[in-house]
This record gives sequence, C-alpha cells and structure tokens, in this order.
Amino acid sequence: MMGEGRVVVSLLILLIHCASICWTFLPNFWSRVLTLSWDSHTHQYMTEQALLNVTKETLKKMPGYQQDTSGQASLGRAFWQAVGEVVNANADMDFLSSTYSDPVYHFDSERVEEATEMLRHFWNQTVSHTQMKNYGRARASLGQLLHSLQDFYSHSNWVEMGQYSEYRHLLHPGEPAVPVASEDTPTCAGCHRFSCYNNLLEDLVRDPQQPLLTTGYFSAYPAKPTGKCSHGGILDSSRHQGAEGGINKDSTSPLFSPHHYLHKDAAQLATTATLSVLRDLQGEVGPKSFLRLFSVHQPPALVFVMDTTGSMFEEITAARMRVLSIIQARARNQSPGLPGTFLLVPFNDPDVGPVRKTDDPDEFQHFMEELMALRGGDEPEMCLTAVQLALIHSPALSEIFVFTDASPKDSHLEDTVKALILEKKSKVTFLLTEDPSYGTSGRAMGKRRRREALSPDRFSIYSSLSSLSGGMTIFTSNKDIHKASAIVEDSTASSKVTLFHAESEADSSHSFTVDRGVSSVTLHVAGKLTQCVLVNPTGAHQSLLSEAGPLAELDQSEGLYRVSLLPPIEPGQWQLSTTAHGAVTFSVLGESTLDFLYYFAVEMNETHPGLKRVEGSPVAGVPTFLVVVITGLTSSDEASFSHVTLLGTTGESLQKILLNSSGLSGEELVGHMDSVPRMPFSVCLSGTDGKGNELERVSSETVQPTHVQIQVLSAPHLLSGHHSTVLFEVFNHGPARWFRMTAEDDHGYLSEVKLHRFSIGERGSVRLDVELRTPHSAQAGQTVTLTLTVQAQDSSDSNYAVVHLTVLAEEPDMSPPSCSAMRVELDCPPQCSLGNWSVSLAVKDRGHSGLASVQLAEGQGILTLLHEETTAITEHPLTQLHEEATEGHVSPLMQLHKETTEHQHHKHRTRHGHTSHRLEKARLVYGEPPLDISEWAGRKPIAVQYSSSCCAPKAELQVWDTAGNMRRCHLIASQQRALREKEKNCAPIRTVHMILVLSLLTLCTF
Repeated sequence: MMGEGRVVVSLLILLIHCASICWTFLPNFWSRVLTLSWDSHTHQYMTEQALLNVTKETLKKMPGYQQDTSGQASLGRAFWQAVGEVVNANADMDFLSSTYSDPVYHFDSERVEEATEMLRHFWNQTVSHTQMKNYGRARASLGQLLHSLQDFYSHSNWVEMGQYSEYRHLLHPGEPAVPVASEDTPTCAGCHRFSCYNNLLEDLVRDPQQPLLTTGYFSAYPAKPTGKCSHGGILDSSRHQGAEGGINKDSTSPLFSPHHYLHKDAAQLATTATLSVLRDLQGEVGPKSFLRLFSVHQPPALVFVMDTTGSMFEEITAARMRVLSIIQARARNQSPGLPGTFLLVPFNDPDVGPVRKTDDPDEFQHFMEELMALRGGDEPEMCLTAVQLALIHSPALSEIFVFTDASPKDSHLEDTVKALILEKKSKVTFLLTEDPSYGTSGRAMGKRRRREALSPDRFSIYSSLSSLSGGMTIFTSNKDIHKASAIVEDSTASSKVTLFHAESEADSSHSFTVDRGVSSVTLHVAGKLTQCVLVNPTGAHQSLLSEAGPLAELDQSEGLYRVSLLPPIEPGQWQLSTTAHGAVTFSVLGESTLDFLYYFAVEMNETHPGLKRVEGSPVAGVPTFLVVVITGLTSSDEASFSHVTLLGTTGESLQKILLNSSGLSGEELVGHMDSVPRMPFSVCLSGTDGKGNELERVSSETVQPTHVQIQVLSAPHLLSGHHSTVLFEVFNHGPARWFRMTAEDDHGYLSEVKLHRFSIGERGSVRLDVELRTPHSAQAGQTVTLTLTVQAQDSSDSNYAVVHLTVLAEEPDMSPPSCSAMRVELDCPPQCSLGNWSVSLAVKDRGHSGLASVQLAEGQGILTLLHEETTAITEHPLTQLHEEATEGHVSPLMQLHKETTEHQHHKHRTRHGHTSHRLEKARLVYGEPPLDISEWAGRKPIAVQYSSSCCAPKAELQVWDTAGNMRRCHLIASQQRALREKEKNCAPIRTVHMILVLSLLTLCTF
C-alpha cells in the first residue's frame, strides 16, 4: 500500500508540473483538460475573442452609438448563440469524419495550394450567404474558414521564416505569394527528441534568399516523402519516418508540439489573421449586415404561421393588431440595436407560402395587411408544411405562433417538424379557434364547413409539438382570440427569460423562484381551471379566479389565463396551486438579461482532443457532458451557479448535475452525467446572487434521450442539373430491432425513397444514403434543408439530423480527386518474399464532376475496387473499411480511452437483416489501362484496396474525374513498418502520459 501511495504522490507531482508547462492550440476549452493545459489559445478562444472585439468595433460605427457600461452582457443571448454556431463549425473540422483527417482542411502535408483554394471558397460562401440573409449557413462557413486559417500559422513554417505579419495571399490573390517546396525538395532534418530545435533546413527558416513554404505531414496518409517535415507530437504517427520529429506549434507542451517554444508567436499571428477576416467581412457586407449575422442587440424574431381560409377573419385581425402593438412598443422603448427578424408563412389547402421574411417592421405590417381570409372548405389544411418552412427560415431560439382552426392534413411531417424544433430550440405555440359556422349548411359567409366541434384529440399533433418545444396549445374562440393573442406580446419581449415551465393533469401545485434581477413577471396557464391560488414568499395568498388582490392581476380568456404579478414583486419562492378539467400547461416569464444556453457533448480523444457537441438527442444511459454558457452577466454581478437540475415534464426533479468552471471564464460551466436519464426532461439552472439569494432559469424545450443516433458522414454541395448523395450512419445502442427512416427536404429535390424499414443488430450500425436531384432551374446560393429522422418500431426511441446543403454556381472543376487511408495491414519479415502488406483507401471527388477512372500506375500488387448496385437508400461497402480502421491502428489518446471505458458502442459493430445492395469487385494490375468507373461511382466515395508482396514496397494509384483532373496517390509500405514499430516502442511513454490525463480528470471534475 505504501508503494502505491508513493506512485500516486509521484504522479500528482508530475501532473502539477505538466499542468504548469502546457499551453495548447487545440479545438476548444476541454482540450486543456485532456492535454493538461489551462491558459491556452484554442481555436474556440481565438474565435470568440476576435468576434467579440470586432462586434464592439462595429457597434461604435453605428449612428447614435452610446457606450454601454454593461459590456458584453448587453449583446444578448442570441449573440452568444450565433457565436456558438461559428465556434462549433470551427471545432467540427477536427471532429467530423469527413474533415478531421483531410490535410486540405488543415494546411497539412504541403497541400497549401488546395487548402488556399478551399479557404477562398469558404470566404465566398460566407459573403454570399450573408448578403442573401442566410445567416446560419454564413456562420457555418465562417467557422470552417477560421479553423483552416488558424491552422496555417501553427502547421506551416511561416513563423520560423521570421514573419511577423499575416500571410495576406491566402485570402487576397493579388498579394505576393511564397512558393511551396516541391515534392522532391527535402524540408527537415531528423530530430529524435520531443523538442525539435533547428530541424527545418536552411532554405525554410529566417531570411532565406528564396523562401519556401512547407507544412508538416500528418499520420499515415498521404505518404510522407523522405526528408519532409512531420506535423509531430505523440498523436502523429508519421513522426517516426525520416525526417523524424515535427514542426507543429499547436501547444507549448513538447509532448504534442515539437516547436512548442513558438506556440505564442503562432497563436498571435492566427489571432491577427482572424481579426482581419472579420474586419474584411464587415467591410464587404456593411456594419448592419455584420451585426445581423451575429444577432447583436436584436429582439426575438416575430414569426407568424397563418391559416388564410375563409373562417379565419377574426384570427387574422387579431394577429394584425398584435403586430402593430409590438412594433409600436419596440419603437417607444428606443432600445439600441436593430429591429429584429419578422417572418410570415400563410397556408390553406393546397397552397402554402410564400415565406415573407423581412428586417423592416413597416414592410412586415404591409405583409399582414395583405392577408385575406378567402376560400373555405372542409378540414384538414397544410399546417405542418407551413410550420416546417417557418422553422427552416427563422433564426434559432425563435417564438413561432400558429393561428388556425383546422387539423393538419400533412401529419406525415410530424417527425420532421419535431426534428427542426429540437435543432433550432424554438418554441411553437398554437392558437386554435372554434369555427362559428359549425352547424350551418354550405359555405355561408365564406366560412369553413366543420364535421365536428373542436377537441384536443383532433389536434393531438399540435399539442405534442408545442409540448416538445416548450410552447403552448391554446384552445380559444373567435370572440376571445384578441385577448388570447396577448401571449405573443409577452413572449417576444426583448429581455424575456423563462423561470418555470411544466404540464400537469387536473390538480397540481408548482413553485418558482423570482430573484431581485427579474421584473415584469407574467404567468401563462393554458387549460380550463376551476380554482387557482397564488402564494408569495411571505405566505400571502390570492385566489385568482374569485378575488382581486395585492399579488397579481388576472386577464382571463377562453383557454388562457394571463397572470401579471403586481409591483413590488417579492423576491423568493412563489407557489401556484390549481384545480382543472383536463390537462394544464404552465409557463412563467420574467424580464432579465441573465439567461443561459446549453448543449450536450462527448469527449473526443483521438488526434484532436476536446469536447464534441452531440448532434441530435443525447443517448440514454451513457456518460455525457453538459456544457452551460451563462449570458447577460455584467462585470459587477457576483452571481455563481452551482448545479443544473433535470426536470421531468410535470416539473419533478430527475437528476442534479454539479457544475465546475471550465477555466476559460466565469461564463462557461461544465457538468458530467454518469448516465443520461431515459425520461424526457428540461434543464433548470440554479445558483445564488452576491447576497446568497437563489437564482433560477429554465430552458423549457424537452430533451428526449434515446438509444439510436444518426451521424451525417458527407454532405456535398448541390449543383444545378446534377445528382448529389448524402451519406449517413445510423447507430443502434439497444437490442436488435427494426427501424423506420424518413427524409424530407424543403424544395422537393429528394429522389423517391423506396426503403423505409431496416434492421440493425444489437449495438450495431448501418450506413445509408439518400440522393437529391437538383433541377437546372435551381438558383445559386439557395439553401436546401434536408431533415433525416429515424424511429424504432418497437419503442419511442427516435433521433434526427438536419443537413443544410447549398446550391453552387457551376464553375470549371479544377479540384482533383482525393485519397484517404482507412486501414493498413503490414506483415513484412526480414525475408520480404514471405510477407505481404495492404492498404484500404476511400477515394472521392473534391469537385463536382464525379469520378471517372482509376489506374494502377506503379506497383506489383493487385488493386481491388468495391462498388454496389444502389437503391434510393443503400448500405455502403465503405462501412466495412471504416470498421476495419477502428480495429486497426488507434491513436494514443483513443487507445487508453478505449481501455478505460465501458461505453464504446461503435467499435465492434454487427450486421443484422436488411441489405439493399449487391457488391461488385473490379481488379487492376500494373500495365492495364485506366478503368472507367463513371457510371457507378459518380460523386460518391468508393472503396479501394491495394495488396502486394513486401518485396514491392511502393505503389502509385492514379484517379481522374470527368473534368480531367488527376490525383497521384502514393503508397509506401516502409512508412507503415516504421509507424508500427515506433508506436510499439513508445507505448509505455504515452500510457504514463494518459494516466496523468485521467488522474487529472478525476481530480478536477468532481
């Protein structure tokens, strides 16, 4: 026992030492924990700080600007949501399977010209999307751009050349360019230590007569020519092949970065380049568009979905009056910033739209005035199609209000609408009215002929959607629609926060906390109450239905009780007890700048350690991180937040999660769940103010844990007149069972989906695709939203993925295909004739032309191509290669993670049941002409395997696209031998290092 104690003490001492010397340049704040570093310049830190600084600069340029003493707290929750989208797109470049190992996205492997072309593409997309007011797509492409740009300064020799300013040529073709070292030009000398000083050759360092750019080669592919620099560090398998060592400046830790001593210089240049991009963007699109891109000082979007059939005259009139009232109130407040987004989607049957979207309040009033209640007919109507369009075209965190008196005709879109609600975290509230023409004959006065009176069962889909989103379904009448529509005004106040949200049956009692920073508290109760008693923190009570009192004022309409607390509002815990007929929904809103955002994340421990945001719903029963971002705190606030409570749908507590600071700032907190609960829940943030008084905020949307996941693997751009394929994988975390999949897009570009059902084995997965056919009439810059949903047929398990695809203008295709190694096998003894080696590759076309042909240009082995006869949804042979890759070489961080956790669901997959393809094989040997693959490959990736005797250690694969672009893919067996042997020798070192990481996690987490 004493020996074990000495080991622990020694580890702790070494751990503290390592923590003090590391300063990493990695994806996000959690990278510091995984790499034992705390004061680091991560991609996240550089991006957030640059966005904040340039946003403040832009605000100063606006007419009537006044210095805001509250600082960044006044920028609003929507601003930090927008910043989070940019940061997430940036970090995903290190996490997504389609980008994390591709050298072009990271300026690796001397792919400088291709990476520069990609960088300029991201810039053009960012500007184009911003100008077209497609802000979500603009933020995504901006995040990708900034990641690649920041990587250049860490992965190249720009800093070592003695440069103190950014490389302008990357985004400005007219600026001078520095040539890139040719493939046969050595760039590095061997380095056999963690720290590599002076390992760059003379022509690539300070003050050379003819400067040359180089970047380090990373991992197993592309093959590193002899004498080239590696990326380096313990996560890079190429570091053992000559020239040994590396040149990356991602970190000040020699374990991760051979040029760690230049990390600060690289980070400074990367930050300067990031600031320049944002300032250039602001100059290109203008200050107003730049501020709209990041939702600065903007009130919540006002989104109306309006039934325009003949029975809707009163509803349309009420909506018009609410719009006028809201616009006038915002004008009276004269709050700083821009007026926000206004969106209208009219519908009846069969017509839906057009979507009317504007930033001009007067223009939106004009849209509302143009609405006419025309035509009639029996139910149902195309309501969900209209809600789908409203969700797609509105910003995240929107409040959407649906006015109708008809049930949905398009109920098949329920899963799609649910997915969009969860992706956007938007609230949807339905205001449903009884048709006064019920019982009359014909279409009197243009009203709708009703087959039955209103009932909750007929509108159960609406109730389900509003419940999921944290909104309400209000059953009211034409007579009361104006009073009931007051909920629109309450919910779209500029500083509105949710203090409580729950649903109950019949009798119930709920409590909520009002802190000193909250004003203008309003309670909404939807249902039919017979009794309602309000109790304040001092014990004073008021029966709201029968008496007026000092606590609150009741405004009652059919289906909605609107309760306004009267000033002065007593801080502390309030109580609301009700008796009702049927279901009741409660919501408590207040005005406050203090609010929060959150997301779920999992650790990524491979080549880029960090926390990856969970896309879709979290998986029940597995460890998951909860990241909370506090918004609206001023520098003078002394608030602290200790925990998050997961609340069931009736408001009951399911789980308490302790929060720790991430170390980045006081505004980002991290909690760890040992197991995500199976029941649906909402998130309640709890803390105290500077005087110890309770603080609570609630995010009212419902999180639905599941045992199935969808991961999108490739999402290509769309081209007019071309077919495009979206590849995705469905993971089953439960027993073997059948699933149903749906795919919907908002432009009707999907090819017919013939197969809706498929089975997956226990803890298995299946890889599928869907095809979109973009018509010649499609407009360049148009965004197509594809929503994928999967539902287990024997349970409520479901999940979703939302994919945004951009239509590009067809330009000459100058991008050659690419090759990515999926798996390497090597068994080469001293007598080469007794062994063989092989490599499996994924080959894809980077441009839009599609793959055309392939040839084995060098090598004595056999090249095997796998392809399939496809249907609209297919399972791919690349899945097999991907599985083999996970069972082959594993990076050091991932290896230890695999050994120390029970929750590795994707490493050992099984197949069960459904297949929808027939595999075909084609074989090539040296000397044969190029094989035409255009008919069956197209724009899909293909699987290729090369096998050879160890006596022929080199091969070259040549791949063409239909535009004539060609890629030479070099395969070298000796590289793989060095990789395996050296990694084996270094295993003890990396194990010790990872023990330290895991020890640190244990100490610093809980």
